[in-house]
Amino acid sequence: MFKSLFHWKVLLNIVLAMAFFAGLVWLTFRWLEFHTNHGDEVPVPNVMNMKVHDAIKILDDSGLEYEVDSFKYDPKFRPFQVLAVFPSPGASVKNGRSIVLKVNPRTWAKVAVPDIIDRYKGLAFNQLNLVGLKVGDTLFEPSIQRDAVLRIIYNGTSIKPGTLLPKFSVVDLVVGSGPLRNVPIPNVVGRSVQEAKKIIAQALFEVGIVDHEDGGKDDSDIVYYQDPDFGSQRDQGMQIDLWASKKTPAEMQNKIRQLDDMYRPKIDTTLAPIQYNEVPPPTIEQRPTVIKPPVSTNQSTSGTTQPTTAKPKPANTQTAATTNPTTAAKQNTTTPQSTKPVDKPKPKKVVIE
Repeated sequence: MFKSLFHWKVLLNIVLAMAFFAGLVWLTFRWLEFHTNHGDEVPVPNVMNMKVHDAIKILDDSGLEYEVDSFKYDPKFRPFQVLAVFPSPGASVKNGRSIVLKVNPRTWAKVAVPDIIDRYKGLAFNQLNLVGLKVGDTLFEPSIQRDAVLRIIYNGTSIKPGTLLPKFSVVDLVVGSGPLRNVPIPNVVGRSVQEAKKIIAQALFEVGIVDHEDGGKDDSDIVYYQDPDFGSQRDQGMQIDLWASKKTPAEMQNKIRQLDDMYRPKIDTTLAPIQYNEVPPPTIEQRPTVIKPPVSTNQSTSGTTQPTTAKPKPANTQTAATTNPTTAAKQNTTTPQSTKPVDKPKPKKVVIE
């Protein structure tokens, strides 16, 4: 077996295979050197602080490619000035290598306006400052949304949230100053519901209940009744209810009278106004304390005397119960000195015939 391995033919095949492999490797490296321009290198030119157009022209003359990337805006440098180069100037690179240029943009990058509509003005100011926008004038406009942002104005034009503006741009805000007082109610009777809604909105009021006679929602129906009535004064933002029908207001007089009885009842002013007088609370009268007389003796017809007791008058139980105890005590202490002695009754004379 080993003899067959060392046969000259086998060894020749092995040598030829190794030579073929070595030649293939040599040809591969030669192709790579030719394809990648191995050894053919050029230094990166120094284009720092140049204008981007001048830097691009120099790179083209050197046979190098380039990529321009906007750097963070720095007001200390000129617009479109090259601030950084990668690879760094002086480094050796091959022909066709792409060089990255970091350029100072012309101005700040644009930012999106945040959604601050109907937000409190203090919160709106903070959100604008966070994204890099400044607040200029604050304009106040009558609205039921007091201190809420109504509109955003940039260069005299209203803009919507999400609009891209340069960083540190100045925007003006329209803020609600509160509702107006005593605004006259407009007359929308005889107009279509669609027209009535526009008139109510222009008068700074809100549309309340819209009652269609047929139960539908057709804005072409004619308004035959409104509440509050035309000419009355209300605060801005109050609701105005509407009643509409396919018929004209002249044909709806019965319904109008029913609504008048419900929403505008007539008050008879000829009657005297009702007066309500306060009734004073009842007072409690104090009566003097009843003093019982002493016991006296009466002589009978037989010559003997019998003790008799004078019956005092019954006292009022309610008065005695409500008498102030302090007053009664003072009267009891002063009775022996202030009262006179009671005269004893004289004995009756008895005549015996």
